[in-house]
Amino acid sequence: MNAPRPQQESVNAAESTFLCEVLQAESDAINRVAAEIASNPETLSRWSKAIDILECCEGHVIFSGMGKSGLVGAKLSATFSSIGQPSHVVHPSEAVHGDLGSIKNNDVVILMSYSGTTEEVLNLAAILRTDDVPRIGISSSNDSALAKLCDVHLSTGAITEACPLNLAPTASTTATLAIGDALGLAVSRRRNFSADDFHKHHPGGMLGAGLRSITEILRFKVGDNLPTVHRSTLVGEALLAARPTTAKRRAGAILLVDDDNKLVGIFTDGDLRRLVIDSEQPMQCVIGEVATANPRRLATTALVRDAKQLVTEHRVDEIPVVDDQNRPIGLIDVQDLIAMKVVTE
Repeated sequence: MNAPRPQQESVNAAESTFLCEVLQAESDAINRVAAEIASNPETLSRWSKAIDILECCEGHVIFSGMGKSGLVGAKLSATFSSIGQPSHVVHPSEAVHGDLGSIKNNDVVILMSYSGTTEEVLNLAAILRTDDVPRIGISSSNDSALAKLCDVHLSTGAITEACPLNLAPTASTTATLAIGDALGLAVSRRRNFSADDFHKHHPGGMLGAGLRSITEILRFKVGDNLPTVHRSTLVGEALLAARPTTAKRRAGAILLVDDDNKLVGIFTDGDLRRLVIDSEQPMQCVIGEVATANPRRLATTALVRDAKQLVTEHRVDEIPVVDDQNRPIGLIDVQDLIAMKVVTE
């Protein structure tokens, strides 16, 4: 392959610089919002009031904005819904043409306009104020027209867009998005929103799968289709004990226990192959002497994401699951995680 021409290198360097400048501009916009909260008690008070209003919301949190602000609102609405707060979007123009019926007095409306002067958003804010619907505004200034129509207002501050022309909404929409995310997560923190709560709202997809209890997906269970043997058992006897008596699929490992029925080892198909190659009388070996001692394991309180972490970090194919007394109750096979698309082959 030919080396890049000097002109190409110059173009690539310029493009790299530009990309970094865009990302830095967006990062700076968020950092300024955070710095204002940290340094200005009045700003923190505004944020606390906004969180108070949202925490007490008994209806929906509704987002409304024109153009790019409306698109940001759609994402934020999805975020709020995912953390247990019912939410939807109302277009400010459509609101005054029949959609006001979707806003109730026990709702909270978050109105977004970077300039704070968007006519459609201001008209909706004025109507909601008359109807005494709680309103939170987000714009560039606490002195904006929108701020004056809201119960509480959060400012992004004056922002220079990442766009070289300072025209396309970029850094300003990033800041608005971050403000909305911060509000939602602050409310979920106050409400002690847990991983179990999150799972209820994400039963599908990778997020939902990762938050499922490990016991929900156990296909191999002790006393059903998963053998356990004492560590002093001979390999040949252990294999006979592990032989399936029904059409159920056999687990790819045998779990070893001590006199107290506590997990002390695991003997996998891989261990058996190595033993057959290395030993003249593999069936006469004591299984505890040729198995993997003290294998990595999961408690019954573990989640599927914990199993994924073990598989990806330590390359294990079988993971014993034990109770609080370290007694084996089941086995997770990597194929189960692959079937769930939690890990890839």
